[in-house]
Amino acid sequence: MKVDILVIGGGAAGLAAALAAHDPRYTILVVEREPLLGGILNQCIHNGFGLHVFKEELTGPEYANRYLKTFLAKGIDYLVDTTVIDIEKTADGFIVTVSGLEAGLKTITSRTVILASGCYERTRGSITLAGDRPKGIMPAGSAQRYLNMDGYLVGERIFILGSGDIGLIMARRMVLEGAKVLGVAEIMPYSNGLTRNIVQCLHDYDIPLYLSHTVTHIEGRQRLEAVTIQAVDADLTPIPGTEQRFEVDTLLLSVGLIPDVTLFDSLTLTMSPVTRSAVVNQFLETSVEGLFVCGNALHVHDLVDYVSDESHKAGLNAKAYLERQDKVARAEHEIIVADHIRYVVPQMLDYNRFDAPVELMFRTTTKAEQAVFRLVQDDKVIKEKKARYVAPAEMEKMMLDPQDLIGTGPVTLYMEVVKP
Repeated sequence: MKVDILVIGGGAAGLAAALAAHDPRYTILVVEREPLLGGILNQCIHNGFGLHVFKEELTGPEYANRYLKTFLAKGIDYLVDTTVIDIEKTADGFIVTVSGLEAGLKTITSRTVILASGCYERTRGSITLAGDRPKGIMPAGSAQRYLNMDGYLVGERIFILGSGDIGLIMARRMVLEGAKVLGVAEIMPYSNGLTRNIVQCLHDYDIPLYLSHTVTHIEGRQRLEAVTIQAVDADLTPIPGTEQRFEVDTLLLSVGLIPDVTLFDSLTLTMSPVTRSAVVNQFLETSVEGLFVCGNALHVHDLVDYVSDESHKAGLNAKAYLERQDKVARAEHEIIVADHIRYVVPQMLDYNRFDAPVELMFRTTTKAEQAVFRLVQDDKVIKEKKARYVAPAEMEKMMLDPQDLIGTGPVTLYMEVVKP
């Protein structure tokens, strides 16, 4: 097969990217490893999606269906039950090897590639949780799939480790299905989920949140019987004498998401140790020319609406890449992160093609009731933005216009905490 644009992933990101790139001049193919398009949205039956994109509140399947109907109406080609197993860069584009349930092994040649493969959950092995290995310990997203898609309730007495949004949503979901959720432990002194989920999923159901706590002991041989949590100090070391024991049959893990970019192992490109994905410029293009990344495969987003917006840009940029007659040499400079900023995307600015405003998306390392974000170039503040109720779990945004630049050097982003 030969295509102009290959989109890897058929969830919210992949569908949005393919729709934005759609053009009768170019052939597009979407490859999805699941049997259905829509991605993780298919199992997210709670509402809260679409307020930004569609201006109304939708469930996950409803949100996916809005894109899917338009996608199918456009007649864009797609393969489901098909996994990408290798990607190789060539002088003319990419050679991508896929394995399909029906088609078997296939080679696809594409001029450009958009990676929209989403992310995966950190498991027990990722956090080196000590103790026995009984049944009943699993990622919260797996429990969500079992319950919402297979109709199987994984336990009756639940404890949750980690305050990521999936864990918070599953705390409420388990209660609604008749289970008892005894609490949520978070090792950090702040929640890693959205404030609205803390309120709607924990506070509204009287589920306690233990900040600066972690699970330190697991009991049970065949099936989980109990967990013990302890408070931790500033160095995240358990504090003796703070143990609390809970008799449970299930421990759900909501301890972080990791961009699914294992395909990059066969490519030589610049990676970020913080986002654990590719470094991109304002066009969402990696250091490998013609390879674009978007959505949770690039960095984990708060809302699927933000995923769709970003992926729409990736689709437009991939199409613009095909339309470019003269391949202008890159003149990329880093956006440096400083005080209280964990990471920013994009990480690079191509000054040779900086002709439109760029939306910077970033996360902080500190909570603050009031703060000021500043962009600095050549030791001068070129832009600033005031913010209230800043938290590491909440994505922040800031626009950078071409006319804001005062030189050709790198730009630094930092946050100043303002005391009330």
